Amino acid sequence: MMRRVVRQSKFRHVFGQAVRNDQCYDDIRVSRVTWDSSFCAVNPKFVAIIIEASGGGAFLVLPLHKTGRIDKAYPTVCGHTAPVLDIDWCPHNDLVIASGSEDCTVMVWQIPENGLENPLSEPVVVLEGHSKRVGIVSWHPTARNVLLSAGCDNQIIIWNVGSGQAMISLEDMHPDVIFSVSWSRNGSLLCTACKDKKVRVIDPRKRKIVAEKDKAHEGARPMRAIFLADGNIFTTGFSRMSERQLALWKSDNMDEPICVQEMDSSNGVLLPFYDPDTNIVYLCGKGDSSIRYFEITDEAPFVHYLNTFSTKEPQRGMGYMPKRGLDVNKCEIARFYKLHERKCEPIIMTVPRKSDLFQDDLYPDTASPDPALEADEWFAGKNGGPILISLRDGYVSTKSRDLKVVKPNVLESKPVTKAESVPTVQKHAPPQSSVKMEDKLEEVLREFKSLRDRVILQDRRIARLEEQVAKVAL
Repeated sequence: MMRRVVRQSKFRHVFGQAVRNDQCYDDIRVSRVTWDSSFCAVNPKFVAIIIEASGGGAFLVLPLHKTGRIDKAYPTVCGHTAPVLDIDWCPHNDLVIASGSEDCTVMVWQIPENGLENPLSEPVVVLEGHSKRVGIVSWHPTARNVLLSAGCDNQIIIWNVGSGQAMISLEDMHPDVIFSVSWSRNGSLLCTACKDKKVRVIDPRKRKIVAEKDKAHEGARPMRAIFLADGNIFTTGFSRMSERQLALWKSDNMDEPICVQEMDSSNGVLLPFYDPDTNIVYLCGKGDSSIRYFEITDEAPFVHYLNTFSTKEPQRGMGYMPKRGLDVNKCEIARFYKLHERKCEPIIMTVPRKSDLFQDDLYPDTASPDPALEADEWFAGKNGGPILISLRDGYVSTKSRDLKVVKPNVLESKPVTKAESVPTVQKHAPPQSSVKMEDKLEEVLREFKSLRDRVILQDRRIARLEEQVAKVAL
């Protein structure tokens, strides 16, 4: 009798663990809006959660260390006039977050370094261009100040946040509601899932569809589609018999899937979270009480089931921590922030290792918060992959610079309607040359601080190594 050979993988024994009760965020009124968003966004400084709010839309922004019961009077970000549907932290500035709302606007906010002390109702910039509610906001992965929004008017708008302008509008590509939008690794392409059951690969700057697949999943319930690091596309959806499915596709030829797997017959939409460094996809179903995780490889069956983390409580939403916010000393490879009805519970995914040395194989170089391109360069057609950093000595962030919005002079394009408009515009439109000089100076200072931090880290590392060598010599 032949013995079945178990596939070797360093992630086969990944296990999830919920934190203790005193490390959760308690007494939070999580939003009840019927929209398939994750309702939560996390970065190495803050966790942001969309909440129930009377008379408008609001979300909480909590410093990661502010666990325990959250006071009902805790200040919120509350500038929207209707419920907030989606939020996304800027990957290049941990103090900047974007929000999309039922009031048809997108707002970009600058959070104070130490969190909110008073309610924040004044955004840095309001982006108006959608005619129906905005359900998706997503920052460009490698270009600074480029933001995408998708609304229930079936259009995608790509904004230059630095000037507050809509630069690209994709209006006629989707005949129905857009369920999800995902940027490729270098941000040159978009992948969308739509209610018409089509998955589309779009070149946004050329405004054309590169590839599309009709009935990627035959069920009528919402799909999700995300780009993987190698350019392939991973989708979740429902079969004709309403069973949940996952599938893998080549982005340049979507005629046939690389693989399709049936999961179960639950009706919660599967939200995929992807780690490009380890090639692991985590699937969190809305209303489920579990997180399933899969490793994607070049060998059949291509999508390999690893394990399931389960709890008793169903999840209303989920936040996913970027790699640079994890504890590398504890072999933590992912951290989720699970939303219950009244609380947010961090869940830590760990690879068990005996050694306390840095595990190179678990932590390849990961995307840094430094942008590879400026917004103008990307809109002009330039591409750039993410700038990578090592997590060996832990990530030390350099000071984030404030988001500046330089509005073009509206007086040149349309007549003034209010007498007070003139001084306001003049105040906010400094000469272009001085702005460029300021930007260059800040860039040089940022690079200098980054180098200084790196030198300090290396000094510490050398000192540690010298201590170890001295002990061995003794």
